[in-house]
Amino acid sequence: MKTVTLAVNGTLMRGLELEKNLINANAEFLCETKTARCYRLWSINDKNPAMIRVSPDDANAVSVDVELWQLPYDGLTAVLLGEPQGLSIGKVILQDGDTVLGVIGEPELVKGQKEISSFGGWRKYINHIEKGE
Repeated sequence: MKTVTLAVNGTLMRGLELEKNLINANAEFLCETKTARCYRLWSINDKNPAMIRVSPDDANAVSVDVELWQLPYDGLTAVLLGEPQGLSIGKVILQDGDTVLGVIGEPELVKGQKEISSFGGWRKYINHIEKGE
C-alpha cells in the first residue's frame, strides 16, 4: 500500500476536534516537529488555523509547530474533504529542509482574520485563549 506523509498544524492534531478524520483514514502518528521559518499563521474565527507560506525575509515569518502523520494515498482524499473551507493540501518545508505534503490555507481565507504567528502554533494559541490571557 502506498502511503504519504502529511504535516498538520491545527484541528487534525492529536486530541483535537478533527483527529478522528486521520484515524478514520488509517493514519499513523509519526512525530512532532516544526516547519522552516517561512510561514505565518492566522486564527480563522478561533475555530481552526490557516498557515500560509511567505518569504523567509518576511519579518513576521515563523517556524510553526506541526505533527507528521503517515496515511494511505486514498486516505489523503478523505482527510482533505473533511477540512474546513479554504484549507487545502500543499507542500510544506520542514525545519530540517525536507518537504512533505501539509495542510495550508488559501490567502483569501485569512483576510480580516487574527494573525497568531507569534504563538508559533495552534496548540499554544488555544492554550492562551483557554487561560483567558
